Amino acid sequence: MKTPNHIQTPPARVAPLQQTPQRRRILRRLHARPSARRCLWTLAILIAIVLAAPLFAPQNPYDLLSLDILDGRLPPGSTNMDGQVYWLGTDAQGRDMLSAILYGLRISLLVGLGAVILSTLIGSLLGLLAAFRGGWVDTLVMRCVDFILGFPTILVALVLLAMLGRGIDKVIIALVVVQWAHYARIMRGRALQERRKEYIEAAQNLGFPAWRIMLRHLMPNCLGPIMVFATIQIATAITLEATLSFLGVGVPVTEPSLGLLISSGFEYLLSGDYWISIFPGVALLLLILSINIVGDRLRESLDPRR
Repeated sequence: MKTPNHIQTPPARVAPLQQTPQRRRILRRLHARPSARRCLWTLAILIAIVLAAPLFAPQNPYDLLSLDILDGRLPPGSTNMDGQVYWLGTDAQGRDMLSAILYGLRISLLVGLGAVILSTLIGSLLGLLAAFRGGWVDTLVMRCVDFILGFPTILVALVLLAMLGRGIDKVIIALVVVQWAHYARIMRGRALQERRKEYIEAAQNLGFPAWRIMLRHLMPNCLGPIMVFATIQIATAITLEATLSFLGVGVPVTEPSLGLLISSGFEYLLSGDYWISIFPGVALLLLILSINIVGDRLRESLDPRR
């Protein structure tokens, strides 16, 4: 049966193309690389174990009443009088190394993430403000950046901790002071490139306030390099915290991090008690290596030329 000429059949409706979100594309590129996939799984397992450390750790290494000095420097696989097995041995204070490493990883991740989040927030806002405002604001911010970057990082952190004292919060403050300048310089350079583009000029002509242009239009287009740098800086912050704790100016002795555990076993390294320093060092190396590889692969995934 033929359709009359005056009745037109409606055209078939074509489904719009669904664009893959950028976040999903980045994760897909990361997952396609075997090294990045292995490191992501390693980080996920480490973070899950660290969050559930009280469930996995056979001992609370921060509870001084649960430590027995008679169990000090036991080799891996030893058993104490109560039948507890020390799979990774004990340190000189009788602290179970497996429990100490799990809790030490928690401190390392807390310090690394906390320092990077605060440094990224402060440095990005100051760099964005310097690029958008220009003039004396740009001069003041960049001279502060040059002043911070003109000194060795470890030296500035040592001086700050000598004045502030020991503690996790003090270490985070010291790391923020020595790291925010890097984010400010990167954000300023990126924002100066984006500020010359047409969409910023259009937003200014429409009468949008300055804070809205900076936060809603300019900042989202400058976050690519900041994300890559922040991922790598997590490993740098963890390394700095371990170095400061190894030197004895980081976290307190009652809450040992991986750097402090390595330092406490350094004097026994040549006497045969290798496990006190080796096992925390391996855990620290695994954590830093995984973060660095993920950050490097993230940089390649965000690079449009690749």
